[in-house]
Amino acid sequence: MSIVYTLCYLGLAVVFTIVGTVLFCYSTKMRERKEIVENQNVAAALMLGGKMVGMTIVIMSAAKYSVGLLDFSIWSAAGIVLQIVSYWVVEHLIFMKVSLVQKVEEGNIAVGVFLAAISIGVGMLVSGAISY
Repeated sequence: MSIVYTLCYLGLAVVFTIVGTVLFCYSTKMRERKEIVENQNVAAALMLGGKMVGMTIVIMSAAKYSVGLLDFSIWSAAGIVLQIVSYWVVEHLIFMKVSLVQKVEEGNIAVGVFLAAISIGVGMLVSGAISY
């Protein structure tokens, strides 16, 4: 039975990572796929990669500390929402006078690294908070 649960958690983790990434991409004003694939924008790749790492940190912690698939799903969904909210807070409240997404579109690697670091940090904080 253990392998069945492992496969269920793994399958859900992959789904949550994909869904979270898609939702994040829709929450920005930028088309990340185009920026990364067509424009070879390193800043966009760093930003999106950092967001994915931050989400998977939370999803990993949710899998490790959950008491069941429902608990795992709730915490994974919460992690995705918190990642999107953290981006919004940084973009619209902390840096109100600067469009960070525009800077990333312009290829500003420093901004891409900064946003990746924020996402990873948020992932670590949420991960620690759900380890009860």
